[in-house]
Amino acid sequence: MIASERPAPVFIDSPPRLPMTSFRDAEAAVDRLIEIYARNTAFLRSSFEAVVQGAVPEGRIRAYYPLIRVSTDTHGRADSRLSYGQFSGPGVYETTVSRPELFRTYLVDQLTVIIRNYDAPIEIGESSLPIPLHFAFYEGAYVEGALMDTLPRPLRDMFDVPDLAVTDDAIVNGTLDPKIGDPLPLAPFTAPRVDYSLHRLQHYTATSPRFFQNFVLFTNYQFYVDEFAARAREMMASGQSDYVAFVEPGNQVTPLGEAAPTEGEELLRLPQMPAYHLVRDDHSGITLVNIGVGPSNAKTITDHVAVLRPHAWVMLGHCAGLRSSQALGDYVLAHGYVRDDHVLDADLPLWIPIPPLAEIQVALEGSVAEVTGLKDLELKRIMRTGTVATIDNRNWELRDQREPVQRFSQSRAIGLDMESATIAANGFRFRVPYGTLLCVSDKPLHGELKLPGMASAFYRRQVSQHLTIGIRAMEKLRDMAPERLHSRKLRSFMETAFQ
Repeated sequence: MIASERPAPVFIDSPPRLPMTSFRDAEAAVDRLIEIYARNTAFLRSSFEAVVQGAVPEGRIRAYYPLIRVSTDTHGRADSRLSYGQFSGPGVYETTVSRPELFRTYLVDQLTVIIRNYDAPIEIGESSLPIPLHFAFYEGAYVEGALMDTLPRPLRDMFDVPDLAVTDDAIVNGTLDPKIGDPLPLAPFTAPRVDYSLHRLQHYTATSPRFFQNFVLFTNYQFYVDEFAARAREMMASGQSDYVAFVEPGNQVTPLGEAAPTEGEELLRLPQMPAYHLVRDDHSGITLVNIGVGPSNAKTITDHVAVLRPHAWVMLGHCAGLRSSQALGDYVLAHGYVRDDHVLDADLPLWIPIPPLAEIQVALEGSVAEVTGLKDLELKRIMRTGTVATIDNRNWELRDQREPVQRFSQSRAIGLDMESATIAANGFRFRVPYGTLLCVSDKPLHGELKLPGMASAFYRRQVSQHLTIGIRAMEKLRDMAPERLHSRKLRSFMETAFQ
């Protein structure tokens, strides 16, 4: 192609480019991130509104994510007692950032540790990664599909849209292969990956990501939700609680001292995986999510909750007891998993072990003892610690049982469900402390099937105690220092400095 035939460069309408600025104060650095992000997303929203009103842009409209950059020239070892805040070696480390106001406490903590460990300045500026238009609208706002027909040009010709090529999990999966000379990752997730999950959380749970707390319970039965919500409403109405609000799907917020929601909208139907939040001002409250049944749901919700960097998540649900010595209502504390769920095989190969985390195990076992009033041999009568098998076939009983039963026996499994190993494996993958406490609801190998009459009596008797144990365990974990809870077991030898 001769020079005269080359296409003219596309005009880019962007806010004035901001230079990189150095900070040695984490609070000031995060303030700058918030300022850049607010300016750039406001530019995209106002530009889109102008286009909707009939303005025809000359070229493309674009704004960029904020950027954090840290450089180090030392192989010196930082405080090795922490599981984060360390670099694998000299180099330039960068991450793009979205919603810095939502992640303010997290960002300040991560940057403070790095400044302390390396005496290195934090550079804040703009990246070269465009913010997709859809991600500039958040907290329930969205690009109205009905307006697309009125646009003067195709949306993709005017604005950047989500690009799946930059929203993968290569960093956390350990498969990222940066080119020589490229910056190394500073955080486990890129800004577009975070944005994608924030929007998915709103969709699946019908609650805003800003309400999610740092201690998350997952359950697979509505009975737990009903009990959790009843307790939370009672707490709020009493006016006597460490929690300041209770949030339900539809972002219905009941503040402490109120008997009913004062904001939000009651939904006509619940979302796929409704979330409920007992809120504390510092986000150290408890979130409960009913993930429904199956490993696909378990993977989906943990894929998205992970970007919020919670301090712990625990599966609190029902399982089939596999031992004749177990009784309905007994507890199963998982210390290992048979991963027969298949949904994570491509991201976390089966040869990778999923270890138990001492802090979680101790909190769960101690909570069972406290709530039941049992200890030592008496505690062993109602709770067993062992392997939980997670499968993806709910009706495994309808096939020839010899092969699966043999595998369960060889694995020493004591419980069988469809979610726990998935949640634990994704906790391992995303460096989120994890645990499992299940309750035996049937014993299919021993003729005790989950039938309607039996199930109703079981649920009435056992759900309240099980939930109490789960809440108490999360409160025990909350009382731990975060640097103790975030286990070094979950970190590899090529890690991001951010937790």
